[in-house]
Amino acid sequence: MTEWQQSLPSKGQLPTMWTLSGFSDEIADDFTTQCQVVAGLGLKYIEIRSAWGTNILDLDADQLATVRQTLADYGLQVSSIGSPIGKIKITDEFGPHLERMRHAGEVAQLLNAPYLRLFSFFIPEGSDPDGHREEVLTRLGAIAEVAERAGVIAVHENEKDIYGDIPRRCLDIVTSVDSPNLKLAWDPANFVQCGVKPFDEGYASLRPHTVYIQIKDALFADSSVVVAGAGDGQVVETIRALRADGFDGFFSLEPHLGSYTAFGALSGPELFTRAHAAFTDILRSEGIAYA
Repeated sequence: MTEWQQSLPSKGQLPTMWTLSGFSDEIADDFTTQCQVVAGLGLKYIEIRSAWGTNILDLDADQLATVRQTLADYGLQVSSIGSPIGKIKITDEFGPHLERMRHAGEVAQLLNAPYLRLFSFFIPEGSDPDGHREEVLTRLGAIAEVAERAGVIAVHENEKDIYGDIPRRCLDIVTSVDSPNLKLAWDPANFVQCGVKPFDEGYASLRPHTVYIQIKDALFADSSVVVAGAGDGQVVETIRALRADGFDGFFSLEPHLGSYTAFGALSGPELFTRAHAAFTDILRSEGIAYA
């Protein structure tokens, strides 16, 4: 048994219910529509990335107040701020971006979000990511300090074209920065799009640092995104292992079944509902309760 396995909870401590969330802006630009659909599916949380076609960090005070009220009207809470922090080139000026992170922390506080998603900077095409390691870690260290002061856990999402694209570099980020306020989000589809078998090649090393799960799947053949369990993201294997490990965090639906870019996606109500059905079918087949 490895050291990280020894540190996991015993089977008597396994969670009895998992908590679902989702990137609600994949449903529609209109925030009320987002809330209507997720509440109709029985979700109690959302991951908020944008509203009315505007990134969450660019909403003004009145719009944020409307977001808060609409969430309350539908009995919803926020699991994470789906921020674009870290989605600039590693060669871009960092000062203004760090200020944006400070604002992100304020938004997380306003919406009572325990987590804030971020990235580890786009690497210039043709450049070796490892050649930018020192600058990446310096920037993420500063970001982690902001997260700590804001009382929020920053979760790094693995994604193609950034420094933390593959398990080795994701592990490097969290172990080198070594902050209690910088952890990992696990995205199986993104690993597939980087040529990685998520569970086989990343789970054992990254599990001790993983606190948030994003649910989407993809195919090695053409990198296309599919519903959970229909691709090569080893979603079922991961779910079984997380259950055995006593994982008790959020599972955030990010369908990406319609149009999408590096900064957002729009699947629509029907495809979002299909993504929800595919994942909850897996949970039911595994005998896992969810809410």
